[in-house]
Amino acid sequence: MAKGKAGMPTIENRRARHDYEILDTLECGIVLLGSEVKSVRGGKVSLAEGYVVVEGVPPRLTLLGVNVAEYPPAPGAHEPTRSRRLLAHRREIEKLARQVDQKGMTIVPLKMYFKEGYAKVLVGLGRGRGKSDKRQRIAEREMQRDMDRAMTRRR
Repeated sequence: MAKGKAGMPTIENRRARHDYEILDTLECGIVLLGSEVKSVRGGKVSLAEGYVVVEGVPPRLTLLGVNVAEYPPAPGAHEPTRSRRLLAHRREIEKLARQVDQKGMTIVPLKMYFKEGYAKVLVGLGRGRGKSDKRQRIAEREMQRDMDRAMTRRR
């Protein structure tokens, strides 16, 4: 968890960029209860297991699997892993829905943060990576790091 502007937490899902090739992103609002807002401000959120589904006739985005820890002064005020509605324009939701229908595509939460007092979630449209893709990406990153080290020693 990194601190953003004015000490506000930015909760990131680093695992998502490892497991998925992110093709497109969308910033959405999120509907939270009062005790959930307090927990998010405290950085007590786990996005790693989360995913987003498009459902309903007027399409709606729903965030599932994200764990927002209970706020200690208000125990039992909310269920930690309940489904939460995401807010976006219909046109954007329909665009994501069309892309998710393709094989291997999914929507994953990448970041949760506060912007002008409102909780926001950055979701990404991703295509799953296989083990070989992950290994290849790690090898490329290590080679780049070695080249950068060699260049700094040369100077």
